[in-house]
Parts: sequence; structure tokens; C-alpha cells
Amino acid sequence: IKSGAFMDCPALERITIPLKNGLITHDNLFQGCDNLKHVDLVEGEVHETVAALQLEEWRNDMNEEIDSINQILPTVDAGGLGRDAGVFDEGGKAQAIRTWIRSVIGKIIHYQAEQQRLLDEEVATTLQLALPQDIVMNNVLPFLELPSYTFEVEDYEEWEEEDYLDSEEEDHEE
Repeated sequence: IKSGAFMDCPALERITIPLKNGLITHDNLFQGCDNLKHVDLVEGEVHETVAALQLEEWRNDMNEEIDSINQILPTVDAGGLGRDAGVFDEGGKAQAIRTWIRSVIGKIIHYQAEQQRLLDEEVATTLQLALPQDIVMNNVLPFLELPSYTFEVEDYEEWEEEDYLDSEEEDHEE
């Protein structure tokens, strides 16, 4: 989306976007859009992925994370012409949406990994009861994978995912 695409658009109240990192690249994208208070995600793979999560706790957490932008956005300054003539404040709406997108993607990646781990453990236990362990480990487990949606995450953000997963592990250890 081009820089300033929605600048000074007071009629803009709601947007629907795909969950794609790098979609919101310019901080002035929603400058002056004081009424922008709601973001929806395009229906499809994200919602299907959340619905397919094994634990209700995970689904609820993801739905809360997806809706969190609609709690935050009304409180974020839209920016506009500053007190000093000719000085423009870009506002924080674009940055809030960008941060939210990264957070939702990080949580989905985390829960997909957790779900795969649980499935692997469940399948391994069942198969170990039915088959000799060498057959299970060498011939069965390598072929079991959940279908997953691949979210577009830029290379420089891989460390963010690792930091997020590390912080989640620390939270569970406490």
C-alpha cells in the first residue's frame, strides 16, 4: 500500500486486510484517519487455521489476539497537522496495525508448532504400542505432518519469532 494512501480520510472507519507481514510499510498510511477504529482479517486460511487448533484455550487466545487491534486502535492517535505550521505528525495507527500483524503471525506459528508437537507425541505413543519402535521412528513419524498455512515473514524477523517462543517458554517455566 502506497505511502499516504488513506491520508486525511475522515470517512475511513474500518479496513479489511490479509494477515501479511510487510503490508503496512509506511507510518503515514492512516495519518489523519481519526475514525479508523476497526480492522478485520480477510476470511479464509487464518480463520481456518485458528479453528483447526486442537485446544480451545489456544483458539480463544488467538481470537482474542485477532480482536485486540479493535481494542487498541480507537485509542491510538491518527496524527495530522501539528501545532507548528507545516509540521505533520504521522500518528500511530499504521504502526499499531503493523505490530499487531506481527504478533498474530507469531502466535499462529507458535500454536502450530505446539499442535505439531502434541500430535507427534500422541501418534508416537499410539504407534509405539502397536508397532516396534524402530519401524515407528524410521518409517512412520517422518511422514506425519499437519498441513499448515505458510505466513509471509521477512528474513530479518526470524529472530523476533525466536524471541517470542523463548519468552513463551520462560512464561511456562515460572
